[in-house]
Amino acid sequence: MKNIRNFCIIAHIDHGKSTLADRLLEFTDTINERDLQEQVLDDMDLERERGITIKSHAIQMEHDHEGQHYIMNLIDTPGHVDFSYEVSRSLAACEGALLIVDAAQGIQAQTISNLYLAIDNDLEIIPVLNKMDLEAAMPEEVKDQIVDLIGCDRDDIIEASGKTGYGVDRILKEIIHKIPPPEGDPEAPLQALIFDSVFNSYRGIIAYIRIINGRLKKQDHVKFFNSEKEYDADEIGVLKLKQDERKELSAGDVGYIISGIKLSKEVKVGDTITHVQRPCDKAIEGFEEVKPMVFAGIYPVDADEYEELRASIEKLQLNDASLTFIPESSVALGFGFRCGFLGLLHMEIIQERLDREFDMNVITTVPNVSYKVVNHKGEYIEVHNPSGLPEQKHIDHIEEPYIIAQIISKSCYVGSVMKLCIDKRGILKNQVYLTSDRVEITFEMPLGEIVFDFYDKLKSISKGYASFDYHQSGYKPANLVKLDILLNGESVDALSTLIHRDNAYDFGKRMCVKLKELIPRQQFDIAIQAAIGAKIISRETVKAVRKDVTAKCYGGDITRKRKLLEKQKKGKKRMRQVGNVEVPQQAFLAVLKLD
Repeated sequence: MKNIRNFCIIAHIDHGKSTLADRLLEFTDTINERDLQEQVLDDMDLERERGITIKSHAIQMEHDHEGQHYIMNLIDTPGHVDFSYEVSRSLAACEGALLIVDAAQGIQAQTISNLYLAIDNDLEIIPVLNKMDLEAAMPEEVKDQIVDLIGCDRDDIIEASGKTGYGVDRILKEIIHKIPPPEGDPEAPLQALIFDSVFNSYRGIIAYIRIINGRLKKQDHVKFFNSEKEYDADEIGVLKLKQDERKELSAGDVGYIISGIKLSKEVKVGDTITHVQRPCDKAIEGFEEVKPMVFAGIYPVDADEYEELRASIEKLQLNDASLTFIPESSVALGFGFRCGFLGLLHMEIIQERLDREFDMNVITTVPNVSYKVVNHKGEYIEVHNPSGLPEQKHIDHIEEPYIIAQIISKSCYVGSVMKLCIDKRGILKNQVYLTSDRVEITFEMPLGEIVFDFYDKLKSISKGYASFDYHQSGYKPANLVKLDILLNGESVDALSTLIHRDNAYDFGKRMCVKLKELIPRQQFDIAIQAAIGAKIISRETVKAVRKDVTAKCYGGDITRKRKLLEKQKKGKKRMRQVGNVEVPQQAFLAVLKLD
């Protein structure tokens, strides 16, 4: 055990951690030249296209140092704020972390929040200054920032470059000398933490585990602590580039277990595996249930594909434990699921993966957050969906979730960043100059306001420099109203939203104008209205397509023409009563992009 090192890499998005992981794998000969490609641990097409890590990956490396043979388990982590849940799980399986900071960009918001997560887990931190080969690198300034942040010595900071491989040998040395070997008792009852799971259509569910205490042998009879299900360990092994089968894993090892599990509900990430004969006393701590921030309905375009959609989402949930879903139905869209996501990027990725990996065509409704409605009796009702809101007369007040947002930006953009936050009903809490031209601004804001387009706007006003991180701080009463969209007097529940009263008129007006462009003309007039309760606040009309029925009446008496027009009018009226308005898919998507 003293020659095992378990570590992860934490950094802000795009600071070069996947590239540095490639160099570590190359340096330790874990990967041969034939298999080598850029960002070898990012194995999803989506990850390669966008250049971001979505799933954390584990891989084992072997390295000889000063006559000793060491085994190193690297767990790569995502950097985007929406995937911080993946990071918290990886940290629970490690004893140390490489903190990677881009020498050209310096410390950013996600660097700080991931660092705090690591410190909470008592990990040994090794600071690395990456991208030293860039002409824009500012090593001295960024070193000052790192020293201020963790309080280490300047000499402890390793200069490296993931592209050229400079400094990688020193990183490996530091990992061996600084990160402590795992503590654990191989003779104690088995305790293994599940930190990830993947679905394989031939083998069932493969759980990735870190063994804390005890030993696990092939064919052992094991049980899952929380779900109390029992299985046989059909195959166990360690994670190289491919799975590498072993006869036994003992305390400190990171590996996988295949036991022919078919149902995704039975494998909970963060659960503990133990033996049936000699179980451990308590489950491993340090694992938190995930709290979704953003909710949206996902519906199949073709109603017959409902069951297929359910199976697809369940398989995705295995790969991504932070996705939650419950069935729901909508008048306009039929049967579907209410899904909870960690943020907008997470929602977009799930949509893309449903399309690519499972070939599902889906409609996604307007994303919103969960609200707490307090009725006159003082009872709390949690509402994830505007259509689930009780009638106005039963509501005493509505409380909405608030977040503490930390934005790190160059000081020249402070004015525009503040204006953006104040427009989104933010309250300034704190402002700290980290260096002469980098400032950290802390705002308290409603989560509902940042769900739409906050991140995109922040990036565009700061020319991509501002970085953003948030955590939920609680609920506060808010002046919210339910805005309904009516087509010919009938409410379209998929388009209704909960919105602050001050923004409702403006948003309702824009929504009606947008729908007027998108809804195709019918044989009859279509009234598009935005309403709060019974009060109509905006209206647009899609004019009917008319057929000129009087074309054959040239000359003669005007009353003949009038008679024909009256007849046509009655027909249109009848048609309007039976005809229904189809809302095209673009209309649902356009609402998300309303600027």
